[in-house]
Amino acid sequence: MVGLSAGEKHFIQGGIAQDLRTDGRKRLTYRPLHVETGVIPQANGSARVRLGGTDVIASVKAELGKPSSSQPDKGRVNIYVDCSPTAAPMFEGRGGEELSTELSGALQHCLLGGKSGAGAGINLSSLVVVEGKVCWDLYIDGLVVSSDGNLLDALGAAIKAALTNTGIPKVQVADVAAGDEQPEVDISDEEYLQFDTSGVPVIVTLTKVGRHYIVDATLQEESQMSSAVSVSVSGQGRICGLIKRGGAGLDPSVILDMISVAKHVSEQLMNKLDSEISAAEACEEES
Repeated sequence: MVGLSAGEKHFIQGGIAQDLRTDGRKRLTYRPLHVETGVIPQANGSARVRLGGTDVIASVKAELGKPSSSQPDKGRVNIYVDCSPTAAPMFEGRGGEELSTELSGALQHCLLGGKSGAGAGINLSSLVVVEGKVCWDLYIDGLVVSSDGNLLDALGAAIKAALTNTGIPKVQVADVAAGDEQPEVDISDEEYLQFDTSGVPVIVTLTKVGRHYIVDATLQEESQMSSAVSVSVSGQGRICGLIKRGGAGLDPSVILDMISVAKHVSEQLMNKLDSEISAAEACEEES
């Protein structure tokens, strides 16, 4: 937890009320966003995102597997987040484990639409090689390097950047086996298919402090929140997921207003993120 004096708390809350935060931002302004891609050579795709003082890394590993019997026409995506104890004192011991579990579940819900896959921002059908027999399983690992608030939005941005950077090896099916037998496949070492991220959303978290809500809250601002709503929005403006944190209840009309604001803010975030990813990919190709 962030230890603040009564004067510091009043200063943070008063600034938000007047639309002038302690770092000079307005309530709906993000901190500077920086993206690097290809930071982990061993992975199929990876990216590092810095959002102010928050620094996270996401990597994607693709492995061939067998689709589940309940969803034979879809591949699988597993998301796990590790909060490094060096990122913040609160990550030491069980605090880090609990936050890792919370963030992993939140990302799973925001990007994949929950266990059913309904509303998924990642097209799981595109991961199928042979329906009911062979699919790609994507293992997405997130690492929190340093934390100064708004981890969920930063991790969501890093995952989108890492998926954009991901190349899936081209697979040739030599022979489609009958019955329960697995078909023979040939995995290319040279040809890769670019993963389609057009439907992958960004996550916008609105943090309620006093009577107002802000985006991209710092750790100090998060310590003063009564509740927070995270909305994942695709580039087409589709809501892929919504989660709420904090004990204070919210009136349905307030939640609807927060969703409307999140959709508006997501357009700016998506444009900035896409621009940063394109610049990072171009830089990676040159090096």
